[in-house]
Amino acid sequence: MASTETSPDQLFERLTRGDRAALGRAITLVESARPADRDQADALLARCLPLSGKSLRVGITGIPGVGKSTLIDALGMAFIAHRHRVAVLAVDPSSTRSGGSILGDKTRMERLSTQDAAFIRPSPTSGTLGGVAGRTHEIIVLCEAAGYDRILVETVGVGQSELAVDRMTDLFLLLMIAGTGDELQGIKRGIMEAADIIAINKADGGQQERSERTRAELKRAVAMLPARPSGRRAEVVLCSALQESGIDELRALIEEFGEQDRRSGGLEERRSRQRTHWLQVAIDEALRAEFHNDPSVQEELERLGVAAREGQVSPFQAARRLIARFRKGGAPPP
Repeated sequence: MASTETSPDQLFERLTRGDRAALGRAITLVESARPADRDQADALLARCLPLSGKSLRVGITGIPGVGKSTLIDALGMAFIAHRHRVAVLAVDPSSTRSGGSILGDKTRMERLSTQDAAFIRPSPTSGTLGGVAGRTHEIIVLCEAAGYDRILVETVGVGQSELAVDRMTDLFLLLMIAGTGDELQGIKRGIMEAADIIAINKADGGQQERSERTRAELKRAVAMLPARPSGRRAEVVLCSALQESGIDELRALIEEFGEQDRRSGGLEERRSRQRTHWLQVAIDEALRAEFHNDPSVQEELERLGVAAREGQVSPFQAARRLIARFRKGGAPPP
């Protein structure tokens, strides 16, 4: 455990020198749920925060099978070719029993995983809303302090809750493929509205014509949606991660949009809104943890839980009693 073997100051010095092992241990520390580790993680993050914020953060999502990892492998290599350092935070589906990651992202990003200028970190979602690990926002800070200036956050699946990634990245890339029957693939309007770029992957071989039709259909759909806070609507592009066609054009478009937002002040405004959002999330998380760790609440919860299950008290009435006990510091509710 990083907390017992290395102090926050030592971890900070090592990770800012480019020690990837130290960065990995720092992330493990930040992900830990132990109260003692939380204190050390906060100390480490305080050291890292002044060094953060200089990267371009890109969220990437799409339905399973759309080729997210293959595209990230190719896109990451394109960024490295332009002298960037790339961190990939690949948020895996979690085992509902163990909470552990069940996908091997490094094995699906074969070239990127061998690069000295790349860092890949799979993280279990552990049931977190949006498929985004609860500590991903803080892990981005660690990666930026370690000198990674292009942060790619791969999220699980596509759905309304996936919009959580939009609250921790600068640009949002939605990956799609043509030829799955329904050309819009059941994508919800909220995801479409959040996208800065929609990339139709696997646009090669016999899929080229079908991909062109899908692109035209998506462009019509996007034209009917409200503009993003940047004033732009999503750009729809074609690419093939496997054939590496359109990848450098996609990289250049990401860079262009990022630079536009930086110059206009939209990037800082977006990050300011995100910091406010994550403050509220952190408050909710801390209050929930304190509530459930209170011994008197645990004792009363067991009794009221049985009563609620058996219909002797409503769940809402039980909740009010539990909160009343928590507020009184363990005193019996009236």
